[in-house]
Amino acid sequence: MQNKKLLVYLEGTLFAAMAMVLSFIPTGIGSSFSVSLGMVPLLFFSVRRGFVAGVFSGFLWGILHFVTGSVYMLNIYQVVIEYTITYASVGFAGLYSAKIRQTIKTNDTSKTILYLFIATIVGTLARYFWHFIAGWIFWGTYALWGMNAMVFSLVMNGLSFFATATVASIVLFMLVKSTPLIFLPKK
Repeated sequence: MQNKKLLVYLEGTLFAAMAMVLSFIPTGIGSSFSVSLGMVPLLFFSVRRGFVAGVFSGFLWGILHFVTGSVYMLNIYQVVIEYTITYASVGFAGLYSAKIRQTIKTNDTSKTILYLFIATIVGTLARYFWHFIAGWIFWGTYALWGMNAMVFSLVMNGLSFFATATVASIVLFMLVKSTPLIFLPKK
């Protein structure tokens, strides 16, 4: 039992590192919009291993921002929200892990795709909800075009959410169509 937990956490560490590496690929337009490619391995891992493991791996991804020097800091509250809670929230995709694994085992592709889509939306929405809160509260004074801070954060984080969820869904759908068994961990 102890070895299985260790394996899961080691696997989570590798997926957090993959997410961080993918984060270095430039996909941003301006300072407020980007497609987060790192979400793909984190969503995959959350679906593969479940909620708790997904939260752990997401938390590590957030901590890796400190190690790599890619933290934008205004104050401690903003840092806690944007680099711990936000990334850990991706693990909410793991709430659909059991359903996805069950539909893969029963070869129900349409339900697998549906649950995978819902998991992707939930994990991505959980992350971008916290980015929206931080953008509204902490980054609002930097809103472009004299826009209201809440509206600006909603628009920019909403666009990033939709773009990231779309890209992640496409990649995860291709994975589950071509090699569904990678979503089923061996004991």
